Amino acid sequence: MSLATPIARVRGLGSAKEGVAHFKQVRVTSIASVFLTLWFVWSAVGLSGAGYAGVTAWLGSTLNATLMLLFIGVNFRHAQLGVQTIVEDYVHHKLIKTVSLIALAFVTYGLGAASAIAVLKVALSG
Repeated sequence: MSLATPIARVRGLGSAKEGVAHFKQVRVTSIASVFLTLWFVWSAVGLSGAGYAGVTAWLGSTLNATLMLLFIGVNFRHAQLGVQTIVEDYVHHKLIKTVSLIALAFVTYGLGAASAIAVLKVALSG
């Protein structure tokens, strides 16, 4: 048992210097997500009733395929950052926290990659 005060135990350790970068990433991805979601909803409404051939032709456009890939990447990254914050704030057991953050990374990157591959398969098939 240490007789040092709480401030004495942490003095000199410094900060993790990760909070500001995380904060900025959340804000940038949320702003990008707003614009990409508006584009996606606008496109989906325009594609209603287009059928499979119409959607594949639409996704075959370089601009639409690029925006769809950005939509996927930005939203998966934003989701990862949000869930990461929840895990870091509310999971107190060190091993469970570490395993949860690793699993979160695998899930978000895996689903993001699978989604991107699906978009590319459709975009490049036509």
